[in-house]
Amino acid sequence: MEDLSRMLEELKEALENCNSLQELHEVRVRFLGKKGRITSLMKQISSLPPEERPSFGKRVNELRASAETLIKEANERISKFEAERKLREKAIDPTFPGPRRALGSEHPSLKVIREILEALVSMGFEVVEGPEVETVYYNFEALNTPEWHPARDMQDTFYIHGEDILLRSHTSPVQVRVMEKRKPPVMIVSPGRVYRRDYDATHLPMFHQIEGLYVDHHVSVAHLKWTLMELASRIFGEKKRIRMRPSFFPFTEPSFEVDVWFEGKGWFEILGAGMVHPNVLKNVGYDPEEWSGFAFGLGPDRVAMIKYGIGDIRSLVRNESSIYQVTKHL
Repeated sequence: MEDLSRMLEELKEALENCNSLQELHEVRVRFLGKKGRITSLMKQISSLPPEERPSFGKRVNELRASAETLIKEANERISKFEAERKLREKAIDPTFPGPRRALGSEHPSLKVIREILEALVSMGFEVVEGPEVETVYYNFEALNTPEWHPARDMQDTFYIHGEDILLRSHTSPVQVRVMEKRKPPVMIVSPGRVYRRDYDATHLPMFHQIEGLYVDHHVSVAHLKWTLMELASRIFGEKKRIRMRPSFFPFTEPSFEVDVWFEGKGWFEILGAGMVHPNVLKNVGYDPEEWSGFAFGLGPDRVAMIKYGIGDIRSLVRNESSIYQVTKHL
């Protein structure tokens, strides 16, 4: 009788170690198969003394019934485990990104934007963004461009709500918004889409712009020039000469048009820059006697045209054959 109890414990231990239906089948054959251990016990009944046969047969039948119950429970447990495993193997994660197909190259404008931002961030500039729908105050007046100023005609844009709300014509409003909320020093770069009513080989009604701003104690044109020289070298891949020509912008004084020299091709204008106008500093609550700064702005779309030899800016947004004209330069 002790052997029967021990056999039941061995069966329980064997079932606990089963992790697959195949292993369970092997355990069932070992205990309940034609030559199984419990089946063999049934065959021993005839060899026992008559008086021991009833009690022994009863215990063997109870053992067999317990074994079948235990194996059934193990089968349910392992079947559930196997089903869950198969579900996990076949499961589809709808949030997992699909296979990427190389259908082309990075768009020239986005490529240049990324390169410019990486260069400026490495110099210490912080990337900030602002709304594309702006008020007249932030787009013009805070930037020293009142209603009567003729410079507004050069940035004629799209008004969407009377004469107070418009699509921004440059990203300079972001600089004003940041300066209103922060005390100097401020060192930011603001990328984004801007809008003007232009459309020809060198102008689009929607284009990209990147503007930088640095305000601190004793900031000078020398700081501006070094920054622009370094930026030009980072963008075009070699040490570049730049030329700063006097110009006019209402929000900077003095102001400059900045050209870059290309061997065999000459000078190419790439951006405008200057020292932040004292009136702009006053508008954001900075004392121009204590603080000074420089600002610059460039269009990455035009930089892409220069860098990749694209003759018409409209090719950057057209479809079909013009896409080939753009991507063949990359």
